Amino acid sequence: MSKAIGMIEYKTVSSGVMAADAMVKTSEVDIIEAQTVCPGKYIVIISGDLSAVQAAVDMAKTSYPTHLIGDFVLGNPHESIFPAIYGTSQIEGISALGILETYDASSIIVAADIAAKTAIVDLIELRIARGMCGKSYMMLTGEVAAVEAAVEKARSAIGEKGMYLDSSVIAHPDEKMCRAIL
Repeated sequence: MSKAIGMIEYKTVSSGVMAADAMVKTSEVDIIEAQTVCPGKYIVIISGDLSAVQAAVDMAKTSYPTHLIGDFVLGNPHESIFPAIYGTSQIEGISALGILETYDASSIIVAADIAAKTAIVDLIELRIARGMCGKSYMMLTGEVAAVEAAVEKARSAIGEKGMYLDSSVIAHPDEKMCRAIL
């Protein structure tokens, strides 16, 4: 059995809380995060064995579809995702800076996983809809070519679902900008 994470994102708090409760009653999963995010949406991130996470997310999608915005299940997520979510990433310096922004919360975690698995990059931050009116973004660093490849692959993947908003890569950002980010 492989380790996995999954997420649901709802337009309403009521639907999100009901779905979260049903998810943990359906499968042996742990709630990593369950809370409101801007603008009053509700997200739930769970972890567990892949089959349990998949069953819990599937149950939430089918039982509470009306206010569902997004969802995902990732088997073997990249180890740098959680430090980036919680702001505990240890980054020494920024060679190139990649920024990718999405319209929703769930697609940014998928984009970060894809980016981190595409090239040798470090995730700096994942901002999940907090203070962003429901949008989300990620910042990552590495060599210029690696950051460009990671951002492009992530952009392509989430663009298929229409959740891509914008992205850019800055080669060798100014030291003042780096200090502001780190």
